[in-house]
Amino acid sequence: MDAFVLGVVSSLLATALTVAGGWAFSMRSRQWPVTLLSRLTGLGVHRVFPRQQLANQELTAELKRARWVRVLAGRGNELTRDGFAAVWEAAGRSLESVQILLPDADLGSDSWLARREAEMRRVDLGFSPGLLTEQVRINAAYVSEVARHRENVSLRFYDLPNLHRVVVTDNVAYLTMYRQAEHGRNSPCLLARRPGLMYDYALLLFTTAWDHSRPAA
Repeated sequence: MDAFVLGVVSSLLATALTVAGGWAFSMRSRQWPVTLLSRLTGLGVHRVFPRQQLANQELTAELKRARWVRVLAGRGNELTRDGFAAVWEAAGRSLESVQILLPDADLGSDSWLARREAEMRRVDLGFSPGLLTEQVRINAAYVSEVARHRENVSLRFYDLPNLHRVVVTDNVAYLTMYRQAEHGRNSPCLLARRPGLMYDYALLLFTTAWDHSRPAA
């Protein structure tokens, strides 16, 4: 009986490992056309994540290696979490500069932030009026406090269509393209490496927004 049970368990384990291996292989294999096309065209896209949150582990590792960091966020919750802890710690040592862009929460109902909030209320019942604005203010206060202790950390506010999250370092760019009916964490995210057209595009998005933003008070 014990031999029979052991045989069944072994067979189930072998089957599970085979299925898991095949699934992992298929995930990697789906990236091959992207990588090949990227190399042929010079786009520089290294990976495509179906959801932004799947990129978090790799992003954290890249932030630890960065010489400088640029972030354009639609809300900025990730700035207060463990993934960015290394950025704030390194800001006083190895990082040359950290530039953060958050939506302007002081423009009222005619702002692009208010429009994004209205979009989210249609798909998330927990989004009461003013909730997104309040979350942005809290995250801005957090970054402002860090900047008070780290002179190479800068915070500015933008009023532009809330379409992307952009995280750029001297080596890579993570570009999330927000869907209207999804939270940013569930929207697709591109990983582009330097040099490459997509890296340059992500950096241009950030630079353009930065040039048309206002400094934090």
